[in-house]
Amino acid sequence: MRKMKTIDLVYAGMFAALMAVGANIAQFLVVGGVPITLQTFFAILAGLLLGSRLGAISLSVYAFVGLAGAPVFAQFTGGPAVLFKPTFGFILSYILVAYVAGKIVESKSKPTMRTFMIASFTGFILNYVLGTNYMYYAYKFWAEAPEGFTYGMAWMWMVAPLPKDVILSIVAALISPRIYSAVTKTAKRAQVA
Repeated sequence: MRKMKTIDLVYAGMFAALMAVGANIAQFLVVGGVPITLQTFFAILAGLLLGSRLGAISLSVYAFVGLAGAPVFAQFTGGPAVLFKPTFGFILSYILVAYVAGKIVESKSKPTMRTFMIASFTGFILNYVLGTNYMYYAYKFWAEAPEGFTYGMAWMWMVAPLPKDVILSIVAALISPRIYSAVTKTAKRAQVA
């Protein structure tokens, strides 16, 4: 395992900050308790560009900063009370999204556009599956569920952000190869220094 360099800390901090911005860029759009954000996009990008380890670290930093009380989560929320919100599963899923997307890219010595597209959509699907299932069980077991709440209703709430997240997953895959190449070159230079 390679030792972390200063540039790694900069990249990790940058993606933690991008997640905070992405969480609140459309802060007033909420469908069924699910805020419409750009977090899925930035979580996927963190994995595609930083790799599994650093991508997961950067999003773990984001989660810990928010849990410590900084208002970096959607709708400018933060603090340990967020642990009990039904949408906390999405925050947890971002760490796994970055890790898995990064692992897929790392599995190829020379990742192609196809690799980036597979990694991007795998991250997107993980985010939806983990976040939505967590939300459903949270409403069933400890959060106050809306009248007539069902498993299907939880998934219906995800229809509103679905087109945005599909499009942004494609955008992430399309822009990543060139940025990945630059990030990889910078990391190699930093290792030599």
